[in-house]
Amino acid sequence: MTTPATEPDPSQPPADALGGEVRRLHPMSWLFVLLQQLKQFVVPLLVLVFLGRGDRNQLWSLIAVGGFVVVALWRYLTFRYRITADSVVIDSGLLQRSRRQVPFSRIHNVAIHQSLLHRLFGVAEVRLESAGGDKPEAQMRVLQLGDAIALEALVRRRGAEAPAPAAAEATAPADQVDGRVLLALPPAEVLRLGLISNRGMIVVGGAAVAVSQLNPRLPDDVSDRWSHGLEAFIGSHHFSYGEYALAILAALLGFAVLLRVFSVALALLQYWGFRLEEHGRRLTVERGLLTRLRTSAPRRRIQSWTLRESVLHRWFGRRTLEIDSAVAEDSSQRRGLRELAPIATAAACDALVRHLLPGTTWPPDRWQPLHPRAWWRLSLPGVVLALLLAAALCWRAGPWGLAALLWLPWVVFVARQHARRAGYAIDERLVGTRTGWWSRRWRFAELDKLQALELRQSPLDRSLGMATLWLDTAGAASGPLRLRYLPLAQAQALRARLGREIARRPLRW
Repeated sequence: MTTPATEPDPSQPPADALGGEVRRLHPMSWLFVLLQQLKQFVVPLLVLVFLGRGDRNQLWSLIAVGGFVVVALWRYLTFRYRITADSVVIDSGLLQRSRRQVPFSRIHNVAIHQSLLHRLFGVAEVRLESAGGDKPEAQMRVLQLGDAIALEALVRRRGAEAPAPAAAEATAPADQVDGRVLLALPPAEVLRLGLISNRGMIVVGGAAVAVSQLNPRLPDDVSDRWSHGLEAFIGSHHFSYGEYALAILAALLGFAVLLRVFSVALALLQYWGFRLEEHGRRLTVERGLLTRLRTSAPRRRIQSWTLRESVLHRWFGRRTLEIDSAVAEDSSQRRGLRELAPIATAAACDALVRHLLPGTTWPPDRWQPLHPRAWWRLSLPGVVLALLLAAALCWRAGPWGLAALLWLPWVVFVARQHARRAGYAIDERLVGTRTGWWSRRWRFAELDKLQALELRQSPLDRSLGMATLWLDTAGAASGPLRLRYLPLAQAQALRARLGREIARRPLRW
């Protein structure tokens, strides 16, 4: 594989340089394959080295690592790819050979992944993804960074040359190398994202899992030592109940602050330098501090949209805009294009939606309410739980257990607030729902992206004269859109109307 003398400018990749010759991976690709294999088997290897018995444990671990090295070298020596006029052709294997041809028109997402080690070597991992399934169509570990960017530009350009599935797409401008920046997050916004998010729990949970894997007894030992130490400290000091409560409150506050520090650190690592760019009919996102991720997908592959707003979002005057697209995505390595705006003002999110969905009205002028008794239906799970809890406490503690019934007014209040804010909206282009009171969510999709309708009624719904309409879109990881607890006649009329619209419109995915 030819290595360019100088690193190319990512904004103007030499796409034509990939021409039809047969090409190899980067010469150091075997190292990254080896590291990936070692990462998958790191726990068994550590157990073999540190917990095994006998003098030959290290010998067996060296033999295992040597086997991984052979496999990694074998993959590098037998992997070839070439670019034809309309597809990427990949040959792999020596004894059992395989040839995979991936047409440009079927590649919906190109993900370029760079860890810190990738950046040191000037290489990148490339994933070519299509609609459906949970694995990429092709994964090249690894290519020279310039070749990776050139391949992305080539897929973008030649995919745009394929016939568009709808008239609106056919008249859209072709993909261009120079992108238009739709959203860029400065460091201050990334810090706000860390304060708003709860990503600190991911750090704490991951650390707990890693520690329990290496030493299953360590969490219990640490917990016992902390509890004994706390009991000894309390026994040696005479605290009042107020001081004891303040100490507990201070400990909880300190833990909450620590979680926010972790959340900010993780947000800086994941979203530093976030840029959303538009290249004709494709959207591209680049982000990351140490590990850089660049991913792109056609606009027409967006199946549904989600706006999220928690209490902390409202305090900072921000929202999050996410999408579901018809792209294959491994659940263990979620690198697909999902967040268009990890954090932005409400006006910026709405403007982004209107720009990417021209001709639509967002937000809707009017939201239709739910069934008048929807609040009762929403409060039912909480009411049943409170009654069961009260019964269990009465059985254990006598009449004092009836205090659990004091939870019922709050349950009913929350249900009324949810029912008051919830609703749906539909026009000639979009159908959307809004839910939530404390934390709010809006979900919507184009009518052209709907592929199935389902009307659902539980026995309780039938007795109350209400129903829920489920709207399925292709490849929506967040599940179908649900118009919940509508009057039965209204739900049936909506199903008939949407059924007619779906029947006369081609599915665009």
